[in-house]
Amino acid sequence: MSSYASDVLSGARVATRLPARDLDRARRFYAEKLGLFPVDERPGGLLYRCAGVDFVVFRSTGASPGTFTQMAFEVDDIEGVVTELRRRGVVFEEVDVPGFRTRDGIAEVQGNYPSKGARGERGAWFRDSEGNLLGLGELIL
Repeated sequence: MSSYASDVLSGARVATRLPARDLDRARRFYAEKLGLFPVDERPGGLLYRCAGVDFVVFRSTGASPGTFTQMAFEVDDIEGVVTELRRRGVVFEEVDVPGFRTRDGIAEVQGNYPSKGARGERGAWFRDSEGNLLGLGELIL
């Protein structure tokens, strides 16, 4: 395998795509709950940008399974962000299974992201209006 073939995507920008059955409802959720507004739109799609990274919410007849984190926001103050989003009506997932438990909506995950100089990550999860599971993460340095 040539070196080009092995690293063909390493310089590519990554852009998340999130399905929405009701694009107007999704637009309201992202604006009212998350304070995010589209930077561009086309029929059937809304383009958002956070810190130079794009994601799209697009009209879809399919539904998200919401069984895994589909997109996450890396934040510096997870408690502050969770508090503010709760004030806006966002409901955070509570999990209590062997080896993984949230406390007041926030879990501590040891061992995540040593490549970022972290010993772990604190995380919180919530669903958007369309059932997509979104996360917040703060590195534990």
